[in-house]
Amino acid sequence: MTVPHTPILHALARYRPFAAVVVGDFMLDETLFGAAERLSPDAPVPILHAERVERTPGGAANVARCLRALSGDVSCVGVVGDDEAGAAIREQLEAEGCDCRGLRVDAGRPTTVKRSLVGLAQHRHPQKMFRIDIESRRPISAGVEASLLAAASAALDAAPGAVLCVEDYAKGVCTPALLQALIARCRETGIECLVDPAAIDEYARYARATAVTPNRSEAERATGRAVPSDPDAIRDSGLARALIDRLSLDAAVVTLDRHGALLQERDGAPVLVPTVARSVYDVTGAGDMVLAALAAARANGFAWRESVEFANAAAGLEVEIFGAQPIPFAQVHREIVRRCRGLSGKRRTLDELLVELAAHRAGGDRIVFTNGCFDVIHAGHVGYLREARALGDVLVVAVNGDSSVRALKGPMRPIYAIDDRLDILGELACVDYLLAFDEPTVHDLLRRIRPDVFVKGGDYEREQIAEIDVVRELGLDLRLLANRPGLGSTQVIERLRTAPMAD
Repeated sequence: MTVPHTPILHALARYRPFAAVVVGDFMLDETLFGAAERLSPDAPVPILHAERVERTPGGAANVARCLRALSGDVSCVGVVGDDEAGAAIREQLEAEGCDCRGLRVDAGRPTTVKRSLVGLAQHRHPQKMFRIDIESRRPISAGVEASLLAAASAALDAAPGAVLCVEDYAKGVCTPALLQALIARCRETGIECLVDPAAIDEYARYARATAVTPNRSEAERATGRAVPSDPDAIRDSGLARALIDRLSLDAAVVTLDRHGALLQERDGAPVLVPTVARSVYDVTGAGDMVLAALAAARANGFAWRESVEFANAAAGLEVEIFGAQPIPFAQVHREIVRRCRGLSGKRRTLDELLVELAAHRAGGDRIVFTNGCFDVIHAGHVGYLREARALGDVLVVAVNGDSSVRALKGPMRPIYAIDDRLDILGELACVDYLLAFDEPTVHDLLRRIRPDVFVKGGDYEREQIAEIDVVRELGLDLRLLANRPGLGSTQVIERLRTAPMAD
């Protein structure tokens, strides 16, 4: 399993809601589902017996939805027709919390609609049979162009720190004049402008943007360079560097399917950022998700490397679902945490733990916390931790360091050093995370972690618990588990000490 390098976890710990403005081709994706069980008697084509229709915003509208799923405050700037499809796009985007005041109605052109026919044959998984595109590729008029420029400028003025996303599908909205005016404004004001380019030969309209995010075939078409199949050759192909040099970009990100993404910064060496192998099912919306995730990461101050890792994770989740569906931040966060856990066992620093617990919380998990010396692990410990884990979804165990154990138990303890104790506890399936600490109490840990449940052994009375004041202050759910007489490390050690030696 590919594991992204750890700075992304620290970047995720600082992740906050952000603002974005989306300019581009707003579309409606319409999918007609049905059964395709027989061929037509008058032509060698399957018959689709229509059963239901799904309509979702696509293109730039899907980018807006993806940004919303990633906690973005989104303003939409584009064109729709004076038709039912255009009204449906606006209605759905507004229902999801997008600001659609920048969507202009142009009665002289239809709303772009991509209508897919999806058939289910012999009760198996659905397959796309055909697609019908309803669209105009005429460039928008000078009047509409001026109106969009004004709308985008107003949206950027109203959201300091926003990032500008351009989603170009070559449907006539992203004219060279409009894009160059917007890019010039971004350069003047320090706003980052990220572009998902159209599949066109000439990229001059994107000159001086912050970055472009073409896929493999789009980059080949725009540069005239073939992308090699060998990963090392991809990195050294000069493909992304050619984009930066021609367009005066800060960075270029070329998405490469199973090979991940090629990142080139203006002043750096090319980096091939790997991705996790997927059973790719449907690539619809993957490019939109990449643009949205990159924008979200950059708006949160991620470095380019971590931004591409974040986008890779989001796009990887996108291709595993059918159709264009936004991936929530919590799901991307948990995916990155899952990758990182592959090589790092259960032991965490406090900062690392807080990042991972934030992902669990965002996914609705109930966090359980307990602490102790756990010296000479025995059946009582195992039963206690198993019961604690049953009180929630994630169990965090804080373990006293060696100096802390000596202060509590005397100079002859612990029997096992902290690394040994953590190794043993790490083998228990009921334990999810381990944290070593040397403070006399876990007051500070409770305040930082804020678990849903705080668990202590039944040999304590509530008022005897050193942290009872913090429990009350934070309103924690305190649980005292049943005591197991005779099963304590001190008793076990004493029994071993006094046991008669065998001849």
